[in-house]
Amino acid sequence: MQISRRADYGVRVILDLATNSQNGRTSTHEIAARQSIPNPFLAKIISQLSLAGLVITFRGAGGGVSLSRPSSEISLLHVIEALEGPIALNRCIIEPDQCPQNDHCPVHSIWAKAQADLIALMETTTFDDLAHSTIP
Repeated sequence: MQISRRADYGVRVILDLATNSQNGRTSTHEIAARQSIPNPFLAKIISQLSLAGLVITFRGAGGGVSLSRPSSEISLLHVIEALEGPIALNRCIIEPDQCPQNDHCPVHSIWAKAQADLIALMETTTFDDLAHSTIP
């Protein structure tokens, strides 16, 4: 399992905003340069993050992008799900009725625990934690 480049870039965008924003706003060109993200791809990512309510965009001279709320209120899970949708390690976790092995699958409980642990870690990891490297 691997997160997409879009999700990786999205995490980098939010972390960049959490650590480098001047007066709350940063230009997309500065983010693109610091994070080595192609401008067209960055625009699509910022659009998705904006639709999810994680960033606010400003047009025109002095425009740019900013976090919609403090970085302590934005989790890693928020960003991943905004760009990728709900996390599912295996389809049997989100659609148990669709798995013909569901009634007697010895692996199902492992998938369920692994997913729950991953979601819990991502949900409790904020961008404030990441920006200040306070991850245990």
